Amino acid sequence: MKYLWSMDNYSKNSFKLVIGSQYFLYFGVMGVFLPYFNLYCYHLKFSGFQIGVLSGIRSIALVLFPLVWAGLADRFHIRRPIYIFCSFISTAIWAFYLYTTDFWAMLLITVFYGIFYSPIISFLEAFTMDVLGTEKKSYGKMRGWGTIAFIMTVLLLGKVIDIYSIEIIITLIFFGSMAQAIISIKIPDIQIKKQTSFSSNAKVLLKRPVIVFLFCAFLMLVSHGTYYGFYSIHLENLGYGKTFIGISWALASIAEIIVMIKSDIIFKRFSTDNVLFFSFMVAALRWLGLSFTTSSVIILFLQILHAVTYGTFHVSSILYIDSLTPDEGKTLGQAVNNAVTYGLGLMVGFFINGYLFETLGTFTLFMISSFIALGGGLILKCSQILDRQ
Repeated sequence: MKYLWSMDNYSKNSFKLVIGSQYFLYFGVMGVFLPYFNLYCYHLKFSGFQIGVLSGIRSIALVLFPLVWAGLADRFHIRRPIYIFCSFISTAIWAFYLYTTDFWAMLLITVFYGIFYSPIISFLEAFTMDVLGTEKKSYGKMRGWGTIAFIMTVLLLGKVIDIYSIEIIITLIFFGSMAQAIISIKIPDIQIKKQTSFSSNAKVLLKRPVIVFLFCAFLMLVSHGTYYGFYSIHLENLGYGKTFIGISWALASIAEIIVMIKSDIIFKRFSTDNVLFFSFMVAALRWLGLSFTTSSVIILFLQILHAVTYGTFHVSSILYIDSLTPDEGKTLGQAVNNAVTYGLGLMVGFFINGYLFETLGTFTLFMISSFIALGGGLILKCSQILDRQ
């Protein structure tokens, strides 16, 4: 990769520290939001459809606006200013959640929050790839800081909520986001020499292998809609308390971090294609298990499979997209990946689950998720076979 300036070892290590702190705070906040925000809405007496709409609107923002922000960043080489700006503005908008529990007001806040929050993770992934340079297969070690924060948060927060109330999550998310925004000022301003046109970089994403991968990844995240949208509600309806819910989410992240830390070893031994297919098959098994069991032991065992359904899938996705995009288009490449998967995929998953939650229940929804993941894996495998012929 050709930069307008080079990094010495001291600068590189200091940049790794800054980026590690951004992952730590971003996923620390996610450890508050993901297990408990929908549960907070459930306690506000919102219907399953309303919860699905709020989650879906957030995901729509993850589809549309990262592409807009990434296009501006790559076209005018202003990735860092946009990242800092969006970090501060999204934090300020979140503060409005402190003053309302009305569904329509929260829907409006969610729309504007999503516009500015949406590009943060894809930009952070692009910063990470830039700083790592030739060490990209050690990406998992950097990303692992986020998982550590997620684990710490969900383990502690479940007990805190049991003692106090679930309303505390809104304040915690605000302060965590503010800390991340302040530290974002230290993000490195790495500039890349322009070698090809922006339109040429975008066309790379229209190649058949990329399109097939993105479609399959979309199905993978659709299958996660029940988990990310209604897993905590599912456990509460089974009679489990907030502490168990926190432990359950934490166990999944502990399994994930082992994969993240060892990702360089995994991808030296196994091809990205095989790791991706394996991730789909394990996801199908995981959701199938949740569609049948009420046992705490089996539920916790299935959470260990998060190491594959998220850990190996996420790392291989980041590496795959990075390998297919030119230096000047990496922000756009990561933004498209996040938009199609964690944006569009989760959006569809949330809307479907929100609509069907009260009529089918979570057991049936997990069964449907299993078949969706299986379908994505089989399509991916067929495409891999065709590419080799």
